Amino acid sequence: MALVLDTGPLYAALDRRDADHEACRRLIADTSESLVVPAPVLVEMDYWVRKYLHGKILALFLDDVIAGAYQVEHLLPQDYRRVREICDRYADSDVGFVDASVLAIVERLNETKLATLDRRHFGLLRPRHVDALRLLPD
Repeated sequence: MALVLDTGPLYAALDRRDADHEACRRLIADTSESLVVPAPVLVEMDYWVRKYLHGKILALFLDDVIAGAYQVEHLLPQDYRRVREICDRYADSDVGFVDASVLAIVERLNETKLATLDRRHFGLLRPRHVDALRLLPD
């Protein structure tokens, strides 16, 4: 089992001023599961950290990736087909590439939960393998 991480909890765990900082920091620190970061999430992390924090914080996060604290999960060819399906199906709900990629990876890994603060999108998305994902932190 693994805990797949969307951008929100990763960012909040780094930003002490974020309202969800403590809950996200605890979620990441206390899990005994592998921490999986979909590769497209790294691009969003770069954007938000550089915009609101500092590039040095991103470097520290990348040090954790290099040290193996996080497993980066890249999209496979079949994931791109699923990403396109998700983007088409939820086009009216502004579901973009990163969220669709996260869902495709969650489905491929057969995970039933997702660490995300984006309850608007992920509460709407219907995975193939379960009726709905359990969204963390609770």
